[in-house]
Amino acid sequence: MRDRTEFTAYVEARSPRLVRTAYLLCHDWALAEDLVQTALAKVWRAWRRIGADPDPYVYKVLVNTHASWWRRRWRSEVPTETVPETPDPADAMSVRDDRAAIHAALRRLPDRQRAVLVLRYFEDLTEAEVAR
Repeated sequence: MRDRTEFTAYVEARSPRLVRTAYLLCHDWALAEDLVQTALAKVWRAWRRIGADPDPYVYKVLVNTHASWWRRRWRSEVPTETVPETPDPADAMSVRDDRAAIHAALRRLPDRQRAVLVLRYFEDLTEAEVAR
């Protein structure tokens, strides 16, 4: 049976990594922190029932919470009167670094595909752990 001190120790040890994972899912640091806070509140309610390794359960709650937030949020294009300027391809400042390109590619993926990639390659979970 798990207790409050184990939960506190887990949160202290894993929070930076959980926030980073949440950021990769939603691309907003403030929203990522809120997402982790909400997920950990849900995990706390089930903490006594979670097995020896809480990570799979915590990641599942994190991804599912993000998916439910994403489904609720209204997404639509916002029309503007003028077309935004496009950068000059010859301009060195307009070239994105690899990290920005990866984040942009992740944003274009559907939520579930993004979650699989984040958990598999950024969190280095096995395929079986991601599937759970």
